[in-house]
Parts: sequence; structure tokens; C-alpha cells
Amino acid sequence: MSGLHVLRVFCGSGDTGGNLLGVVLGGSAFPGRSERQALAVRFGFSETVFVDDAEEGRVDIYTPGTRLLFAGHPLVGTGWLLRREGLGISCLRPEAGDVPTWQDGEFSWISGRAAWASGRRTWQHPSAAEVEALAVPPVGSGWLYAWAWRDENAGTVRARGFPGRGDGIDEDEATGAAAIVLTDELDRALDIQQGLASQILTRPRPGGVVEIGGRVSPHELRRI
Repeated sequence: MSGLHVLRVFCGSGDTGGNLLGVVLGGSAFPGRSERQALAVRFGFSETVFVDDAEEGRVDIYTPGTRLLFAGHPLVGTGWLLRREGLGISCLRPEAGDVPTWQDGEFSWISGRAAWASGRRTWQHPSAAEVEALAVPPVGSGWLYAWAWRDENAGTVRARGFPGRGDGIDEDEATGAAAIVLTDELDRALDIQQGLASQILTRPRPGGVVEIGGRVSPHELRRI
């Protein structure tokens, strides 16, 4: 049977936190979109990636409720996994377009366009404590990225991500696409603490491109 690699992406220091991600390396065993969507529901992660061509970097991304053209933490994690599997891959190819991927020390990086992550609304709060005290917004409120400065001079941010899709994922532990949107809006490098204990690093580049990186850790390998 094809294996499901479960990773934690955007781990904090000391191997804390991280958003769970499912990666099916043998994506060709499940060619139909409806079949893939059903598996994403069954797995229950915020995103699941099906790798259609590992050498070419062709990937297909699903939440429990929909297919995504681009997403941050799935691509950061998948790039790391393919490198660990011995593939010298430098580019991932979701439907949105080519996504460079690389390793820099303990951090796995990608770069993507903020326009690919549209539909996520950012909401600044006066303090990190107010972000931490937020209740989950009602379903249907739209994708909300709540944030506050911890130290504006240092570029450190406290954030929480609420997809609002009604698909069982009430809050994302770590969200690459929303972090890309925030970085593009602020036009500065950020060090984001999201969820319970996750860390996301970002760097803006010209033309609406943002580099985003984090630690990735293997969690388990399951049979499908």
C-alpha cells in the first residue's frame, strides 16, 4: 500500500508545535480528484499533498473541504520530505505555478506569490495577549489571520489563523499562505509565533514574492 508521511511543519525551537501535514508520495495510486478529496477528509489534516511526479516536483494539495492551487506549509513540508528521500529537488509545481524550494540549515524554504494566497484577511490587534484570548470566529466569517506585534522593531509577531471553512479545521496551528499575505502587506521580514508553539520566518522580495521557511519534523508513517 502507498504510505502516508505525516510531518510537523513550522516547528518551534526544541521541536515544539508544528502543523500536521499528510504527504502521499505515491500520488499516482490515487489519480481521481474525488478520491483524493475523500482521503483528505479521512486523514483530517488541514492539508494533504499528493505527489504526482517527485522528480518534476508536481504536487496536488487538498484541505478536508477543497482543492488548493497553492499553500505554504504543505509545500515547505513536501520540499523537505523530497530532499530527505534523496531527490535534489529545487522546484515544486502545484497548479498555481513554479515554487522554488531549498534548505538553509535547519529551515526548509519556499518562495511564492502573495496573489496566490488571496482571500485571507489579516486583522491587527493591539497586543499579543488579545490575540491569544480570541475565540474561534463563526463558520462563514472568511479566512482570518489575527496578529499583533510582540516587538515591532525586531519584526516578531504573535498570530493565530482561522480558516472558517466549516470543514473541521477551526484553527490552523501554522499557516504559510496567510503569513505570506501579512509579509507582503507589511513589506518586511517577520518572525511569527503562531498557534501553540510554531515558528514561521518570512522575507519579502520584489514583485509580490515572499520567501517563507520553517523547521520540519517527521511525525509518523501510516499505511493507506
